[in-house]
Amino acid sequence: MSRVIDLNNVTVVRDQRPILNNVDWQVESDQRWVIVGPNGAGKTTLLRVAGAQIHPSSGQATILDERLGEINVFELRTRIGFASSALASHIPNSETVLNAVMTASYAVTGRWNEKYDDIDERRARRVLNEWALENYADRAFGTLSDGERKRTQIARAVMPDPELLLLDEPVASLDLAAREQTISIIGQYASAPTAPAMVMVTHHLEEIPAGFTHALILREGQVYAAGEIGHTLTSLKISEAFGFNVEVDYADGRYRARAKH
Repeated sequence: MSRVIDLNNVTVVRDQRPILNNVDWQVESDQRWVIVGPNGAGKTTLLRVAGAQIHPSSGQATILDERLGEINVFELRTRIGFASSALASHIPNSETVLNAVMTASYAVTGRWNEKYDDIDERRARRVLNEWALENYADRAFGTLSDGERKRTQIARAVMPDPELLLLDEPVASLDLAAREQTISIIGQYASAPTAPAMVMVTHHLEEIPAGFTHALILREGQVYAAGEIGHTLTSLKISEAFGFNVEVDYADGRYRARAKH
């Protein structure tokens, strides 16, 4: 076991306003974290720091034993899988699903003049199979449903065999069937002993897959609570963080939150 994320007094300021404020957070290689919190709490900003997408305004961020501000972040990013809707907008609609996944090996979002070996294609097809996309390899990315696009984004993030996998709202906007299928596949992946450390941002407790071990609750850019998931996602802590009384329950490996009457 090794530490993959180590944040100490990390602050991110935008337009003279702190988006993150003195955040301390550590993630070990065998942990699967979910980040929850109200809108504007800083969840995606925290994920972008963890993904070496942005630097802290102050404080120290060490990702995969590399301190941000002292290393080449482009090399570091090749060791991190990052799936987000923002990335999907950079994938050409005409790109095949196979190429959309395979180009992650070169950290590009469109097939150009790169040279791929047979092993790259075999790896890509294996990943497509893992994410229930084996029948879509030759489909154009622009023709996919929202659920298929989300799974393609995740498959692309997994393709380079990352040491850290970051998922930003991987089931947001999906219909019921697509949401449950994707949550199930993420849960199976997270539960595998060979999976990398994982961090997932979500707005809804119902979207947390099985296999996640830890949770972090953000509120107004600060860590409100963090630790083992069962001790963190409680009715009291969620109600206080969101400023609304809810009842949190857990059954069959999944969480649920409902208004408390």
